[in-house]
Amino acid sequence: MAYPLSHAMSAFIDKTLSFTSPDDSLAGSRQAYSRMCRAFTPPRPSTLAVEDLQLAGVAVRAYHLRTSPPLAGWPCILYLHGGGWVVGDLDSHDFICMELAAALGVLVVAVDYRLAPEHPFPAGFEDCLTVWRHLGDLPFAINPRRRAVVGDSAGGNLAAAVCLALRDAGQPLPRSQVLIYPALGGPEHLPSRTECFDAPLLSRSDLQRYDAWYLRGTQPSAYAAPLLADDFSGLPATLVAVAQWDPLRDDGVLYNARMSAAGVASELYNGEGLVHGCLRARGQVPEVDQLYRRLLAYLADTL
Repeated sequence: MAYPLSHAMSAFIDKTLSFTSPDDSLAGSRQAYSRMCRAFTPPRPSTLAVEDLQLAGVAVRAYHLRTSPPLAGWPCILYLHGGGWVVGDLDSHDFICMELAAALGVLVVAVDYRLAPEHPFPAGFEDCLTVWRHLGDLPFAINPRRRAVVGDSAGGNLAAAVCLALRDAGQPLPRSQVLIYPALGGPEHLPSRTECFDAPLLSRSDLQRYDAWYLRGTQPSAYAAPLLADDFSGLPATLVAVAQWDPLRDDGVLYNARMSAAGVASELYNGEGLVHGCLRARGQVPEVDQLYRRLLAYLADTL
């Protein structure tokens, strides 16, 4: 179907789709995704220090301003990248991790979690949870009371799952979680699945393929599909940002409603005119810049 998108958004989509794989292989898809990501990644600001590390056996990348940490330690954001649990790495989301660190003056820790289908659920989830639990082992002074977890798409799924697992284990929770067009395991009958079945950059068939690779025939649990949780109480303050033209839109809408009903301070950002994967259009599409303003303001308030 035709989607009423702005000229700027349409141009962004065309550029994104120009990075095609030479074949249908997973390796080819990953290479094309990496080329696309590099094309949208700005140079690193000279004001930022960026360091690759190992934390509890998981590769991470840390970003912070080249200044002394605050007396109480760095506020810290754990960033979990999107890519359908199948593509993406520490380079693919450099663009937003740099922005968060520079704009907010915080330490951002990005996680290079294991990918499906080679490593299906729960591998990636376990990597993210492990990194959160070991943030205090990093060679940085971190303020334990000022930490947040942020993720987009599959990373939004992982962020929500980490918060559920921490709450269930009675362990310290982040101050807030930010879920950007998250994949939360919503049922197939959600309206957005039909309304946006062939949406640009993520179709319903794409979603089904990624789900199959991630789950690999296992029975989904709340840590794989957070909308399956029986209890949504006790979770941290949450911002759920959804894209209007995205088959996953109603996953986020429903998750926000269930958390709000359970007494969680949850806010929904309805991204009018947005499509899945549009975070890379920073500085190119006014609707995306508006999304960033909300994300940055929310994190500044909650951290």
